Amino acid sequence: MGHFKIRIMKYLIVTCFIALASFTARAQTAPAKADSAHTPTIVYVNQDTLMNNYEYFKAVKAKLQDISTKAQNEIEAKTKTFQNEVAAYRKRINSLNLAQRTATEKRLAQEQQNLETLSQNTAKQMQEMEADENAKLYDRIGAYLKTYTKAKGYKIVLTYSKSNPAMLYGDESLDVTKDVLAGLNADYKAGK
Repeated sequence: MGHFKIRIMKYLIVTCFIALASFTARAQTAPAKADSAHTPTIVYVNQDTLMNNYEYFKAVKAKLQDISTKAQNEIEAKTKTFQNEVAAYRKRINSLNLAQRTATEKRLAQEQQNLETLSQNTAKQMQEMEADENAKLYDRIGAYLKTYTKAKGYKIVLTYSKSNPAMLYGDESLDVTKDVLAGLNADYKAGK
């Protein structure tokens, strides 16, 4: 019987040791699981706030606005000159012979066509410049977020915008706009 009690005691000791080891292992891994459970893998950025406060975007927007204003002023000045030529032609139409009228009308028609072509080309150039700048903006933000998400442990960054609400709601704890904006502006100022 004594031998049987020793075996049971050894069995109980081994079982307790395994249970204790298992409990200790769980206790050591529990904080790590709790921390990873509190670190979100999906976050979002408020696009409206980002675009209103990102210095690079403000600079690009001002540059495009300046170019657009200059182009519009040039077209308006040429249009006004053309309108003055048409008004002058109408005033003296009766004093011109048929050949002079025909030549003037042909020249004015060509000038009108040139104005329309200039207007269309300018609009096309502005669209291309805007598309190019938007692509650069997207690439710039994407490159920053690639580094940012890796450092923070995020897997996905969504955008939220009131004007284009693809995401209807996001808990404020997942909003990383201020952090991303601060980093983007710091990168922009450093690269200026």
